[in-house]
Parts: sequence; structure tokens; C-alpha cells
Amino acid sequence: MTIDARGKACPQPVVLSLHALADLKEGEVLEVWVDNEAAVENLKRMAAQKGRSASVQQESDFWRVFIGEGAQDTVQSAPQPSCGCTVMGADAVVAVGTDVMGRGSDELGRALLKSFLYALAQLETPPRTLLFFNGGAKLTVEGSQSLEDLRELESRGTEILTCGTCLDYYGLKEKLAVGSITNMYRIAEILTQADRLVNL
Repeated sequence: MTIDARGKACPQPVVLSLHALADLKEGEVLEVWVDNEAAVENLKRMAAQKGRSASVQQESDFWRVFIGEGAQDTVQSAPQPSCGCTVMGADAVVAVGTDVMGRGSDELGRALLKSFLYALAQLETPPRTLLFFNGGAKLTVEGSQSLEDLRELESRGTEILTCGTCLDYYGLKEKLAVGSITNMYRIAEILTQADRLVNL
């Protein structure tokens, strides 16, 4: 089976490969084409997580990553993927207080946060709750580029809550497009009772 993941941003090559591995028949090898070294490394790490071998063949302008059945020691020792593709756990709470991820370029930060929410929607076990407040409230309203991923998470049982005061502040209360409105007491309650908390 071959996947052409050239031109696809992290974590899409890993996610596409994970889905393909579920359909792979015994003895088959998955071949993934990617056009950047970060994707190659992420695929090798994912293979290690799944106890599979990974080998790489470089072409003139892309790489072929072959993922097979048996694990290789050199791949097994690699760290986990850096793009958020591991299982988070059903009791996790993700608090999103901004519409960018990290510091530096806001344009890059928006792209990273969109990619992160996409990755969450692809996890085997999605988080229990997503909390959106302050600038993060902009992600749950009409026009947000993350609505499809948030709706996918909601359909899989993730509770999506947005701060009502924040929506009011930005004039967005009537544009809420996914999840429901909450208050700071409920946000405090969820944050202080969370078994696992991811704060953005």
C-alpha cells in the first residue's frame, strides 16, 4: 500500500499512515512518500511506537518511508512524535486561552494551533474536555478554520466549552458554532479536577 503525503503538513503524514496501518494485511509493507525530513523522522518515531520497522529511501526530491511488521532497535529508541500524535487519554482537559500556539510569529502560531486541533481529532482517545477562553474563544465561532476538527471531536464525545464573558467581550456570542457556553466557575471546577491538563 502506498500513500502520497507530499505537500501535507504535520501531522497529516503520520495520521494518514496510522489509518492505513489499521487496514494493512499481514506481510504487507506501507510505503509513504513525503517531501521533508521532519515528516520522515515523525514516521520513523510512529513506527517505533507501533512496534514496526521503518526504512527510508531518498529520491531526488522526496523520501520513501517503508513501514513493515518487525521493529528495528535503532527506530525503537527514537523519541515519540513531536506533532501531538500520541494517545492523550480520556480524562485529559485541554485549556485553550489564545488563538495562536507558542510565541513568535502569530501567523505561524495560528497554523500550529490549527494543526494541533486537527491532531487531537485524530487521536485514538480524544480529550474529555476542551475549554476555550480569552483569544481561544475565537476558535469556536463561525469562520474558524478549526470548526470541522472541533465538530469531529464533539461527535466523538469531547465536551467543548467556551467562556461566555469572552464571547461577549469579542462580540461573538451569537456566532458560536460548536459546543456550548460556560462560565468561569465551571472552568475553574474543570481545571482543578482534571487528571491531566494541557494548557495552551
